[in-house]
Amino acid sequence: MQNKQNQYLIPIVMACFLAVGLLLGKKLAPQQEVYLTKSGGQVRYQKIQEIIHLLDERYVESVDGEEIFERTISDMLHTLDPHSNYIPAEDLKAMNESIEGKFSGVGIRFFIIRDTVSVTNVLPYSPAENAGLKAGDKILQVDTTVITEIAIKNDEVMGMLKGVAGTKVNLVILRGSKKLKKSVIRGSIPVESVVASFMIDESIGYVKIDQFSVATSEEFIIATSVLKKQGLKKLIIDLRFNGGGVLTGATEVADEFLKTNIAIVETKGEHSQDYVYRATPKGGLEDVELAILINSNSASASEILAGAIQDNDRGIIVGRRSFGKGLVQEDMMLRDGSNLRLTVARYYTPTGRCIQKPYTDDLDAYYSDQMNRYENGELYAMDSTKFPDSLKFVTPGGKVVYGGGGIMPDVFVPLDTLGNSWYFTNLRYSSAFTTFAFDFVQDKRTKWASVKTFDREFTVTDNILNQFVVFAEEESKVEKNAKDLAISKKLIKETIKGEIARQLWVEQGYYQVRVKDDVDVQEAIRALER
Repeated sequence: MQNKQNQYLIPIVMACFLAVGLLLGKKLAPQQEVYLTKSGGQVRYQKIQEIIHLLDERYVESVDGEEIFERTISDMLHTLDPHSNYIPAEDLKAMNESIEGKFSGVGIRFFIIRDTVSVTNVLPYSPAENAGLKAGDKILQVDTTVITEIAIKNDEVMGMLKGVAGTKVNLVILRGSKKLKKSVIRGSIPVESVVASFMIDESIGYVKIDQFSVATSEEFIIATSVLKKQGLKKLIIDLRFNGGGVLTGATEVADEFLKTNIAIVETKGEHSQDYVYRATPKGGLEDVELAILINSNSASASEILAGAIQDNDRGIIVGRRSFGKGLVQEDMMLRDGSNLRLTVARYYTPTGRCIQKPYTDDLDAYYSDQMNRYENGELYAMDSTKFPDSLKFVTPGGKVVYGGGGIMPDVFVPLDTLGNSWYFTNLRYSSAFTTFAFDFVQDKRTKWASVKTFDREFTVTDNILNQFVVFAEEESKVEKNAKDLAISKKLIKETIKGEIARQLWVEQGYYQVRVKDDVDVQEAIRALER
C-alpha cells in the first residue's frame, strides 16, 4: 500500500522503475561485479542514486530515501501482479517463522490487559513450562526492562522474549499478590497450523487448518491418526480464513485422500518448468468421506487443496466462493538480506482451471473485491455470482466447475448474520470478550477436566451476561445498547463461552465449543449425512 504522507514523491521516482529493475538484476546475480548493458544500465543505476541523494539533501521536508527506494520497488512489482513483493530484511524473519512452522522463544501466549503483559496459556513441554510459568501470571520485567511502567506493544514484547535457542531470559512475574523471579532458557517453539482437531460425534471429525507451513502435513497426519482411533469415518476440514502458505503443505494434505498418481495441481510459468504434483501411495485417509469449508478469505494453498478435492470428485466443498489467488511465488534472497518474492508460475487445478481472479494494476481495487462481494449480495445468494461458459470445466464425475476467480463451493451457505448488531460489532472490535474471559477464569483454571465437561456443565447465565455488559462499558468503553443487546443476546452468550474455552484450552477449546452454533459446520454435517 502506498504511504499517503509521501504519495507526492512517488511520481519523481516512477520514471526510474527500469533502473530499479536493473539494480535488482545486479543483486540477483552476485557473481557480477558491475551490471552493464548496451542500453546503459549502469548509467540508469547511477541516475536513481542521484535522485535519491537529491531528495535526501534538497527536498523541502525531511525524507527517508531508503524508505522511498524500497516502496518504489514494491510499487513496481505490483504493476506486474498483486502478489509479487519486496520484503525488507527486518520483516523477513517473522515471515519465515510462519513458513517453517517454528521460532526460538519461551512458549507462552499472552495479551496486554490494563497495560500489563498477561500470560493466557503456557505451551506444554515448553521452556516456559519447564521454568514454572503458569497461565494467569503477569510479566512485570524482562531482563533489566520494567514493562509495567511504559506503553508497550505485542511485537515489542515478542522481540524481548524471542532470541537464540539456548540463551536465557530473566523474568519477574506477579502471581496473585506474590512477585516471583523466573529464568527461562529459550528453545524451539512450534507455530501450529493445525489448531484444532476433535470428534463432533461418533463418526464425524473436525480439523481446523489455520495456515499451510512446512510442518502442516505432519501435524495433520498426527491429528487425524488420533481421530481415526476415536472412530473417524467422515471428516470436515475447515479452511475458512486460511490465506495459504507453503504449496507442498496443501499438496501433502491432499495426498492423504487421493489414490496413487492422481493429479493434485499443476504449475506453469514462462521461465519455470511445468510440473504436476501427484498423489503418492502413502494416503492414509482414502476411505474417509470429506467436506471442506471455505469462504472469501480462503486463498492460495487453501484453494489448491479445495480444488484438488473438488476436481477429483473426492469430497464436498461447503461455504462461499474462495479468494481467487492462483499465482505461485518464489523467494529470492538479495545481497542485503532482503527478499524478492516473485511470481514465477500459475497453478492449475486437475481439470485445468486457473482460479486467479482478474487484476489490472490497481492493488486497492484488487483487495476491495471482498467488499464488492458483500455489496453485490454474493455472500447471501449463490446465483449472484456469474461465470462465463468459457471458464467452464467438467470433472471426471461430470460435475461442472468454473475457473477465473476462486473456488465455487458445491454447497453454498449464505453468510450467517443472525444476531448481529452494531453493539455486538463494537464488542468484537474491542478487547471486552478476551479481557472478561481472562478475568473470569482466574480462579477456575482447574475447575473442568476437559472441554467436553466444560461444554456440558457451563452455561452463560443472564447474571454472567449482565456482568459482562457492565464490564464492557467500564473496561472497554463499549456503551450498552438495550435494543441491540436484545437482538444479540444469544450470540454474545455464545461468544463469551467460546472465549472462556479459548482461555482454558486455546483454539481447541474455542472451536469445540462453537461448532454446534456454526452454520457452515452444521451444513457440512448435513451434506456428509446425505
